[in-house]
Amino acid sequence: MVTTSKKHIALISVHGDPAIEIGKEEAGGQNVYVRQVGEALAKQGWHVDMFTRKASPDQLDIVEHSPNCRTIRLTAGPVEFIPRDNLFEYLPTVVEQILKFQQESGVTYPLVHTNYWLSSWVGMQLKKIQGSKQVHTYHSLGAVKYQSVTTIPLIAATRLATEKAVLETADRIVATSPQEKEHMRTMVSTKGNIDIIPCGTDVRRYGSIKRQEARAKLGINPDAKVVLYVGRFDYRKGIETLVRAVNLSQLRSNIQLIIGGGSRPNQSDGIERDRIERIVDELGMREFTTFPGRISQQELPYYYGAADVCVVPSHYEPFGLVAIEAMASGIPVVASDVGGLQFTVVPKETGLLCPPQDEVAFAGAIDSILSIPEWRLEMGQNARARVEKMFSWDGVATQLSELYTQLLKQPAEVA
Repeated sequence: MVTTSKKHIALISVHGDPAIEIGKEEAGGQNVYVRQVGEALAKQGWHVDMFTRKASPDQLDIVEHSPNCRTIRLTAGPVEFIPRDNLFEYLPTVVEQILKFQQESGVTYPLVHTNYWLSSWVGMQLKKIQGSKQVHTYHSLGAVKYQSVTTIPLIAATRLATEKAVLETADRIVATSPQEKEHMRTMVSTKGNIDIIPCGTDVRRYGSIKRQEARAKLGINPDAKVVLYVGRFDYRKGIETLVRAVNLSQLRSNIQLIIGGGSRPNQSDGIERDRIERIVDELGMREFTTFPGRISQQELPYYYGAADVCVVPSHYEPFGLVAIEAMASGIPVVASDVGGLQFTVVPKETGLLCPPQDEVAFAGAIDSILSIPEWRLEMGQNARARVEKMFSWDGVATQLSELYTQLLKQPAEVA
């Protein structure tokens, strides 16, 4: 006998494993979002199962994160890492595995919250098969992404069609910023229901470590001007723009540039890291540039605490979790004037925005902040206050909980 509980929900993140170490191949903001939202929702009384794809024989099938919150890894295709653009053919198996899990566990999910376009396809099938309500968060829009890349992947047409279909059929789309909502409306479809609920950050984790303590722990010169990047090695993240901007900086001789993020040899992120390191060497910047590799969640607050400015030079970001982590740490942000970064960063109050891929503009913005310590401190304080007010995970989960509750009161429709 299968029972349905309105308190059981599924978060589906096919390629973004909530239980994986952040900074590994293709593990970034989406993984953080799903994990943090799941744990915060569990604290509010929901039973949260987070479904992802098993990518290694060493991974546990089920990871218990906290009471009523767990990651469930499904076997769909080879049990190995597969780039996201190659995962579509395994999605029918993901649907089958979720249905099988429900049958064996005696729980049917009346609501699924899907993340990224791959998961949206899974959610649309569950909606058709069993009438599950579907909430969807894009994390990245193909229509925007493909404007900023030179090579369009073979999966592009499928992705664009799927993103249009989910916008028009999901019970609710969650945009993480007004800018992302505008992109959906102008580039995807005028149909569908969209709510704006931002991403969040752990306001307790960040901001408590003083600069002197952080620099002592990391072995950084107390007088250095520390410029920090944290994130994946991906061409679209704009790391080259940052490197070239620091090379142009009038304060170049005093800067310590830290480029944090994990990479795997011979994988896409490893290839990008090698490319960035070659540029650093060609520009003669190796002496003051460090690549600490993957930064653990325990270490990350120290890196933010040690920084004078955090740079987010992405070609496009639907939201930009790194920006609010830095802001929560009281660090001003220099970011690209794109997407959700236009929402999170308030120009001249919490940081500065620059045209993407404009190394001259980024150099000027970095120098402006580093040259005026009083302004840097003021912007850092403003940044922390903005995050506390708008971007805590508990607050995000409360908004999502209210949305779920509202949707679950409506009758289900089975196609």
